[in-house]
Order: sequence, then C-alpha cells, then structure tokens
Amino acid sequence: MNLSSASASSHSLALYGWDEDWAAEFTVYADQGLVPGRVVRVDRGQCDVVTPDGIVRADTEFVVPRDPMKVVCTGDWAAVDPEDGDPRYVRTLLPRRTAFVRSTSSKRSEGQILAANVDHAVVAVSLAVELDLGRVERFLALAWESGAQPAVVLTKADLVPDPVTLGHLVQDVETTAPGVPVLTVSALHGDGLDTLVALVGSGTSVLLGQSGAGKSTLANALVGEDVMDVRAARDVDGKGRHTTTTRNLLPLPSGGVLIDTPGLRGVGLFDAEGGVGQVFSEIEELAVQCRFQDCAHESEPGCAVRSALESGDLPVRRLESYRKLMRENQWIVAKTDARLRAEIKKDWKRKGAQGRAAMEAKRGRRQ
Repeated sequence: MNLSSASASSHSLALYGWDEDWAAEFTVYADQGLVPGRVVRVDRGQCDVVTPDGIVRADTEFVVPRDPMKVVCTGDWAAVDPEDGDPRYVRTLLPRRTAFVRSTSSKRSEGQILAANVDHAVVAVSLAVELDLGRVERFLALAWESGAQPAVVLTKADLVPDPVTLGHLVQDVETTAPGVPVLTVSALHGDGLDTLVALVGSGTSVLLGQSGAGKSTLANALVGEDVMDVRAARDVDGKGRHTTTTRNLLPLPSGGVLIDTPGLRGVGLFDAEGGVGQVFSEIEELAVQCRFQDCAHESEPGCAVRSALESGDLPVRRLESYRKLMRENQWIVAKTDARLRAEIKKDWKRKGAQGRAAMEAKRGRRQ
C-alpha cells in the first residue's frame, strides 16, 4: 500500500491525527522507502514513534540541529526507516503546523518546544490553592502564540463546595481569559469531565500546568485508565512533585490524542507578542482609541486606556500584568535583535531625560 496515497480516514495512523495534508507532505519520503510515524515520547537521543508497524524505538542521530527549536519533540510527524532497519532512525521531520514554545532558563535566549502539532492547549489550574491570575495569563499568551486554541480547566472543583464561591472564581478566570473556554472539573468524582472530553475529542491536545495542578489525574480520567503516576500535593501550598517527567502522547478512547507534560515551574515568554495581545484583547482594543498611536497609557491626553482605568472598566491589575508581559517579551526578543535593542536603549534615554526634566521643574517651582 502506498502510504502517501492511502485514504487518511482508513490509515492506521488516523487515530493519531494522520490526514490527507500529512499524506501529501510525506509523498517525497514514501518514494524513498521511508514510513510515516508520530513521536509519542522523546528520551536521551531516542524516541518512541507510532508507525503502521506499531510503536518502534528510533534513534534521532540524524535530526540533531544546532537550533534547539528544530529538535525532535513529542507530537512531531517523522519519516522513519522501514521495518527492516536495525537500528531504525528518524530521518527527518515534517514541517510543524503549530508548536508550543517557552523560553529556556539559559542566558542565550533560546526557545524550548514542549509540544508540536497541537490543536488545543489545555491549561490546568488547581482550585486547591489561591488563583494566580498572572500565571494563567502567561500560559494563555504562550498558548495563543502557539497557534492552538486554548482552554482553561479549573481542577479539584470538589474542594470548593460553595457554588457561589466557585462561580466567583470562574468569573475571575473568564475575565482573565477573554474568548477562552473556562471549565470546572473534579476528576475525583467525574464532574465536568463530559464537557472536557467533548473539547479534546478531536485533534491533538496538550495538557499544561504547574506541578500539583492535577494534570496526571486528569490525563488518567480522559484516557480511562491509570497510565500516569499520581502523587498527592502538599497541603501547605498545593504543590506536587514532578510525577510526569517526560512528554507523552496518549490516544483517547473518545477520539483525538493527548500530550501530557511535566509540571512547569518557569513559564518564560518566547517571542509571544501576538499571544500577549490576544490575552489582553480589551486593552489592545482600547489602545486603538487613544489620541496618539504611540501612547504609553501613562499621562498622555486622550488616553482611552487611562479613561477605562479611571471609570473602573479596566482593572489596574490587568494593565500592570499586560505591561509586565510585554516588557518581558520585548527583552527576550531584543537579545537576538540588535535593532530592537537600540530602540529600547533610546526609549530608556528618552524616559530618563523626561524624568530629569520633571525633577528640575519641580526644584524650580520650590525655589
């Protein structure tokens, strides 16, 4: 059977997301005798790949680029040696449709790909601890930037028995996540799972969140069996240990596949200006109404953002969070963009001069 021309719906990889477009992309590699596969796990230079032959172990020696954004990642579609290869190698990767990327902790401003070819980015947030809305905004900025459709799942809803309190928490997150579905789920009792199952029932979903957010429990509930290790979170702060240490791609009985990820302590932005803009869409819309195109929303006349703050339509916390994420993203991008670094330096000098002028004027008034 020609894998490049076979019906995508009847293909043995259809369960993992294989479709006509992937088949078209793969045609040139099929002609070389290679077989398609999807990476379900990566581990120390090797990876598990699901192919028409089943899940095989393949070496990634031939896909070791200098660019960390091009390394093999869970969710990638790959061209793999045929069944008689020993050992079998991943020869190349098909172009990614989407990629969830965060910045690394290194000072080189590199990106780290957490999941590839993702349709839904599910952010798990535990209700066992106080909501950190700033962290939710950070996750959502990366989710929007990835090209996936984000959703927020408030886990451990059984720990908030008061429906009024739960309603207020949901409303807070909905305000923080405009245009994003916000679901409440208790994996322990099964409450809210039907809605989540319907959401992730097609395409590829990646499950993201901090340690202790209940991701592994949620993954087990979606898969229908205990495929992920689960450990209790600490009562004092709701944090858990990294029960998931690798990214795993799991087929779901309702359709679609799920990529479970280790708990993320650091969620650094990586060239995510568009994603930040979507998270704070109300601020971006207000900014268009400002009198000046380069309005900094500080003391300029005719500032629509400042007017919304004064009227109470825009929470101060939202604007502060928006500025913080924009500054962080700008700094990350500037590390590899000399022109942007020069613009930032020029802006710092301008603001410094304005500050000094204001102080001189203040001293003159006193005298």
